[in-house]
Amino acid sequence: MDEPGAAQAVELVRALRDQLHEMTHELVRLEGQDVTSTSQASAIRYATAALRRDINEAKTLIDRLQRRYLNSDGHAQARRPIRHQARRTGSY
Repeated sequence: MDEPGAAQAVELVRALRDQLHEMTHELVRLEGQDVTSTSQASAIRYATAALRRDINEAKTLIDRLQRRYLNSDGHAQARRPIRHQARRTGSY
């Protein structure tokens, strides 16, 4: 991949991780709340479900960006197609 693409991926991953951290803390806060009414409980369940979806989406995006643009040490990595050769086993 090109350097500008990798640099953008690094910045996007950093921003997604920051957002992920904030969403995780908000989820913990909401899950720890004591509720006294069913309407409060319903609102909290709705909010926590939305946060869980957003957290899962952020994790998926981070994973895809890392696999596509970054290797394990954070530098750009050219992506090569994987070739599978058929292996013959057994006797003919």
